[in-house]
Amino acid sequence: MSTLSDSHINSSSFVLTGVPGLEVYSLWLAIPFSSIYAMVFLGNCMILHVIRTEPSLHQPMFYFLAMLAFTDLCMGLSTVHTVLGVLWGFMQKISLDFCIAQSYFIHGLSFMESSVLLAMAFDRYIAICNPLRYSSILTSNKIMKIGVAISCRSSLLIPPVIIRLKFLGYCRPHILSHSFCLHQDLIRMACSDIRFNSIYGLALVISNLLLDAVLILISYVMILHTVLAIASREERMKSLQTCVSHICAVLIFYIPIIGLTMVHRFGKHLSPLVHVLMGNIYILFPPLMNPIIYSIKTQQIRRRVQKLFSLKGTLHVVIYDLSQRHPDPLCPLVCLLF
Repeated sequence: MSTLSDSHINSSSFVLTGVPGLEVYSLWLAIPFSSIYAMVFLGNCMILHVIRTEPSLHQPMFYFLAMLAFTDLCMGLSTVHTVLGVLWGFMQKISLDFCIAQSYFIHGLSFMESSVLLAMAFDRYIAICNPLRYSSILTSNKIMKIGVAISCRSSLLIPPVIIRLKFLGYCRPHILSHSFCLHQDLIRMACSDIRFNSIYGLALVISNLLLDAVLILISYVMILHTVLAIASREERMKSLQTCVSHICAVLIFYIPIIGLTMVHRFGKHLSPLVHVLMGNIYILFPPLMNPIIYSIKTQQIRRRVQKLFSLKGTLHVVIYDLSQRHPDPLCPLVCLLF
């Protein structure tokens, strides 16, 4: 009897939750979710490609944008297999080790995105409040150091709380609230002492997400103070226009995190569908929207993307023209490749 109890407590398999109440329509839901993930990967890869190949974009602002796109790309890669696996029906459970690894990447990438957004706020602050020293302050060497600091901050602070999950006993029903693993979801099922996880986890949130949000807010208060001191209305609007994309990125990152935290903390009485919806918004909305926002609102990115697509269109015209002049069975295949 004792052996059976221990086996139950240390069972290393957890059930992933799809969309409660809509299990019958999982295959239909898999289509839009697959499309969203495709857009996440294509959008962020496009941003990275444009910044890498366009010399005029080799500036601090766009280096930070490349970090943001890379973080969003990794967030998509860390959850795609379980989210789509559940919806397509070929993955229903996840092992404890795999679950812990996924929660490490999800939380680590969230902290990384928060740090990148803070670095971008610092970039905008220097560009607007101290433009004459912008190039001397944000040198390539300093940007590299900022990137290393962000990586270390995001990856080295989390292991203590994540590793401890391996040594907890899980005696409550092994049913996750989402189709991916989160730290707060795992400790909810634990019957061991979770005080360390709770206190350390709260300290991480305060020292990372909350601190970053406060510093971003302070930077924008200082930016607004500087902008309002500019005499010309056109110059004021031009200065603020450079911040619109970043402000949107900050909002679409922090609002879902706050919503998910509130649901986990105070929404135990809410429908499981609300938990699933907030979880999917948290992992998918920022990676989906950031490339769209920066492609629309950032003039340099928009021009380069338009140039990229116009080049594609020109290639199609040239290939079509060649196929008309020199009929060849390989021409349709070439067209598909482009």
